[in-house]
Amino acid sequence: MLDVAIVGASGYTGLELVKILINHPKFNLTYIANSSGDTTIDALHPCLTKVISMDVEKADPLAISKVAKLCFLALPHKTSMSFAKELLSLGVKVVDLSADYRLELDTYEEHYCEHEDKENLPSSVYGLPEYYENDIKKANLVANPGCYPTASLLGLLPFVEFIKENDNIFIDAKSGVSGAGKKLSDLTSFVTVNDNIFAYNPMKHRHMPEIQEKIKLLKNKDFNVNFVPHLIPVTRGMLVSVYCTLKDDIDAKTILNDYYKNSEFVRVRETPVNIKSTAGTNFCDIFVAQNGTALFINTSIDNLLRGASSQAVVNANIMSGYDAGLGINKISYVP
Repeated sequence: MLDVAIVGASGYTGLELVKILINHPKFNLTYIANSSGDTTIDALHPCLTKVISMDVEKADPLAISKVAKLCFLALPHKTSMSFAKELLSLGVKVVDLSADYRLELDTYEEHYCEHEDKENLPSSVYGLPEYYENDIKKANLVANPGCYPTASLLGLLPFVEFIKENDNIFIDAKSGVSGAGKKLSDLTSFVTVNDNIFAYNPMKHRHMPEIQEKIKLLKNKDFNVNFVPHLIPVTRGMLVSVYCTLKDDIDAKTILNDYYKNSEFVRVRETPVNIKSTAGTNFCDIFVAQNGTALFINTSIDNLLRGASSQAVVNANIMSGYDAGLGINKISYVP
């Protein structure tokens, strides 16, 4: 058994981590923390009553290092890096669910803030297992991808070499409201979201440079990625539609099937995907259609799981030498 900790237990992704880890056959959850402490996990999340009762501590890296070998940081952007820096110096491996280690330095500082841990940033590994598994195996710090980039990149990457260069790629992405976190705002209030759908931060959302950067790093291709996220009136789930132009007519379905034929958590679908079929799982479902050189890519994930917590546990499994799918749910919340 490997002792693990969670920092950031108050939020949705922290809750999902607890739900996965309490049933994990190899990880032993020894420490749970948030910014204040002085409560228990079942008081913080009443859905866990009679399931687990552990004290929630005020986050302390030194205390974590005494009881855990690996720590999940489910903290806001700009907050994680100070915790990660100290944990790494104490010999604790880190899976960070924030954006603090996902981007190269210049890109991060352009879209977020000055980076406080320039020493560890170059050694962080982007936690998209289908593409970085060998690096994740050797990593002490994994930067868990965002939900929008996960769903977009898994659909796009198999086709990058066939897409017309210097052309526009358009990504239309729709997310459940849980993706915005628990913090209250006018944008995510019931009155705003119920019976409604709308775009936010079109063409300037900070996940857009994350998608663009990873395409460049993985495939050495430059594209103008145009990303438009939307909120939809559901709790969880994400549906992404990608539109692009191919250089030549190809057999897109065969390419997609061949690309992911050995991937445990990617399912190629024969009909357009939906969010119900991936809710509660780590699966990414992908459908592709084409009209000559016009290509449509359609993906679905659970934004809280494949887009955050279950993917984080998959990364921790790989870092720890376990099977990637150990302890990961494959049964969706249907109906």
